[in-house]
Amino acid sequence: MYKLAQIAALTLVVLLAAATPALAQGAAAETSSTNPLIYLGGAFGSGLVIIGAAYGIGKIGSSAVESMARQPEVAGNINTAMIIAAALIEGVTFFALIVCLVG
Repeated sequence: MYKLAQIAALTLVVLLAAATPALAQGAAAETSSTNPLIYLGGAFGSGLVIIGAAYGIGKIGSSAVESMARQPEVAGNINTAMIIAAALIEGVTFFALIVCLVG
């Protein structure tokens, strides 16, 4: 099984290295888009990302508080797990915002 994973990883590296020059853009290509509506997609995507992250963190918080109320003796463990899950959602949210705003 380990040998198969090595072969798959090597194949992936070779494919990515071979695809990089194929995706390169020439110097003559111009991207002069002056239409201000082009930024609407990024703004819409950013809004969806923020709404989704707020919903997810709110759901985590409400479930954690409910769990702590039912079992107060494990409140510390639940609190730690809640903070870690919220931090992971925040990280993905920041990445998605950057993708929306740059792209």
